[in-house]
Amino acid sequence: MFGCRLGRAVWLDRSPVPPPSLADLPGRFPFRGPPAMPCIAPEVVTPMGMPLASAPRPFLSLILGGARSGKSRTAEARITSLPQPWIYLATCEPRDDEMAERVAHHRDRRCGGWITREEPIDIVEVLDDAPPGVPMLIDCLTLWLTNVMLAEYDVSGECDRLITRLEANDRPLVVVSNEVGLGIVPDNALARTFRDQAGLINQRVAAIADEVVMVAAGLPLKLK
Repeated sequence: MFGCRLGRAVWLDRSPVPPPSLADLPGRFPFRGPPAMPCIAPEVVTPMGMPLASAPRPFLSLILGGARSGKSRTAEARITSLPQPWIYLATCEPRDDEMAERVAHHRDRRCGGWITREEPIDIVEVLDDAPPGVPMLIDCLTLWLTNVMLAEYDVSGECDRLITRLEANDRPLVVVSNEVGLGIVPDNALARTFRDQAGLINQRVAAIADEVVMVAAGLPLKLK
């Protein structure tokens, strides 16, 4: 049984100094780390539908895709079309060196202006604690579901709690999730349960989202 890290996580940041608009945020947002790469212009990498910057606020967007589909880059570009700062809620809990390397790659490619919060399970608490109105990216819902299942939490109860919070969304919010139901039927009960629960939570988020996008081979297809 894998253990899950519980409790409050640390806010991290990829920029060397706080962006000017952070003056109004609480003092619990520390800034550290080397200078980051500049942002790619959002209009170049997100040619889908209405720019998030012109969308009504609050706004909920669900970005779906398979592994290495480009869904995270698409989601990041949707958020960076808005003024800084942006909150990156990372649900991955690295359990080996290979996963830690993937996490480091994600961090290094992000431009300055991101405030990173690492929380594997209680993402509702992060949504409640974050300053209202600050754009947030949740990456990703399926890793969150994995953590909930491994910790033997009540999956249905946690999903209900999340949906209730998303229905009361108070910010531009982009949620990333994997589409895991397009392959072969898993050969064990746990994997089949995960596949089913992932499909169900994706459907529930999509039902309340303002925008749903499927990404394949780096290309976004707007579903809603």
